[in-house]
Amino acid sequence: MDLATFLVQCLNAIQYGLLLFLLASGLTLIFGIMGVINLAHGSFYMIGAYMAFALAPLLGGHFVTMLLAGVALTVALGYALEWAFFSYLYEREHLQQVLMTFGLILVFEELRSILVGNDVHGVPLPGWLSGSFELAGLMSYPWYRLFASGVCLAVALALYWVVNRTRLGMMVRAGASNRDMVRGLGIDVKRLYRIVFAIGVALAALAGMIAAPMSSVYPGMGSSVLIICFVVVVIGGIGSITGALLASLLVGFVDTFGKLFFQELSGMSVYLLMALVLVWRPQGLMGQRS
Repeated sequence: MDLATFLVQCLNAIQYGLLLFLLASGLTLIFGIMGVINLAHGSFYMIGAYMAFALAPLLGGHFVTMLLAGVALTVALGYALEWAFFSYLYEREHLQQVLMTFGLILVFEELRSILVGNDVHGVPLPGWLSGSFELAGLMSYPWYRLFASGVCLAVALALYWVVNRTRLGMMVRAGASNRDMVRGLGIDVKRLYRIVFAIGVALAALAGMIAAPMSSVYPGMGSSVLIICFVVVVIGGIGSITGALLASLLVGFVDTFGKLFFQELSGMSVYLLMALVLVWRPQGLMGQRS
């Protein structure tokens, strides 16, 4: 493998890993703090992608504005969903949580079919990011993929600052460690849960909006990312944002270079990684021992 190919694959692995982090960070927050197994998390990724498809004719020339509008809309959606559905699941058994969130998957898929149809759609790249740049003088790399990595990295840094440097982050970390203690301190747990869930939905939708111009927008696309998202959460440790970032990047490199060097085993390379990590650290890379 020459240097240019290696650099391209490294950039692809980082971009894929950072995109996974947007998905997994929301899921690990919801699962770690609220204790809800949310199978519908992949549907929020799909909603984000279809939102990019719907908003592109209106705001396609202002791509950053389109992303911000999508985030605002999905924050409102997440807040409403937590109030209407998820607020009733906290004291329920995991089986009831699974059934409820699986039902939401079916509802979202049917609504998508009614509103948009079952065709495969594409989202055009913004004009100012449609080109590519030379890498090592031999290969080129798209500007949009570099932009996507930059946005994901900026969100990761912002999320790290919020979780570790703000009052909201202090409550989030306390809720992930001991929910009963948070209630005992007089914190409005219902409001905290709604904020956390809305953030989780917005992160997943943002990942879908960013991914839409790089791939097709198609029915069932949320289901394809849900399993790998859970793998990242398990590897990183439930409730750990730092663990989700490390696990996402690790999965990105293993998946990218696994497909390059071990094509026969590429479909199972990520799951082998998860098995090895769980044998070494059953609680995940950054998870706390129970």
